[in-house]
Amino acid sequence: MTQSQRLLLIAPSAMTRTPAFDRAAALALAMQLPLHIVAFDYSQALAVAGLFAPEQFNRARDGYLQTHRQWLVDQAGLLSKQGVEVTSEVVWVQHPYEEILNFITEMPLALIIKDAQEESAYKRVFFTPLDWQLLRDCPVPVHLVTTALNARPRNVLAIIDVLRDEDQDPVFNDQIISAAAKLAAVCDASLELLHVYDWTAIYVQDMGIGALPLASGIHEMLGAAQHEAFAAIAERHGVSPQRRHFIVGAPVPSICEFVSDHRTDVIVMGTVQHKGLSKLIGTTAEHLLHRAPCSVLAIKPGRMLQS
Repeated sequence: MTQSQRLLLIAPSAMTRTPAFDRAAALALAMQLPLHIVAFDYSQALAVAGLFAPEQFNRARDGYLQTHRQWLVDQAGLLSKQGVEVTSEVVWVQHPYEEILNFITEMPLALIIKDAQEESAYKRVFFTPLDWQLLRDCPVPVHLVTTALNARPRNVLAIIDVLRDEDQDPVFNDQIISAAAKLAAVCDASLELLHVYDWTAIYVQDMGIGALPLASGIHEMLGAAQHEAFAAIAERHGVSPQRRHFIVGAPVPSICEFVSDHRTDVIVMGTVQHKGLSKLIGTTAEHLLHRAPCSVLAIKPGRMLQS
């Protein structure tokens, strides 16, 4: 008999209850899946000191791990009282991503949940190297939590791109919408669908041969084609006209404004292996993830959110 799927919550190394705990509990109850909590601990200074005093290092490490382990057990107990089937562990490891891959191998995971770190000086989210590794390479859907607005999402937004290039399967749009629809359904949340038509990007691409789009109206024609494609995919997924949003403008500011106006809890978007430094699905996703106007659920091609 195959092992049932579960959610994995990556707890912060600091013994602090964060919004991701409440989101993980809410999703575990909504999706009727068990939850496993793991915290990764490591101290470079302590590890170096251990080279000279291994016995003292072992005692110090084991003592700290036991304290952290008991704290997680206490948190798990609180979640159990809410009806969540939950287990927990603390792992001493320098490179958490490799350990996360071991979890993926050892247990079938429906979703990985983690807090994104807020940089208070700028009131924006700063993604750590581990966050970027998860978004870029992790084969399992990743949910980065940025706010405690609603533990159980009430407003879910699927963002699609109707002009994916030859390396990005158009079917990926269907997967993004399906994942968002499943999340909205299990959480009894509203589902909105959004595409932003950035005609300025098309204009800039064409600057090498003159301002052809503006002179000939090609940008209006392309916009109409994108709107038609957007309407078709929305119709295919049963998204009502009132829930479809086709916006003309710069993608990132338009999305951030939409999220603010609609009090969106979760953006569902796609990330893929991609050429370039970020290896994300283009600069829009990269910039949007930097600004993170709300929590983000990122999925990869071929990976569906289980319900």
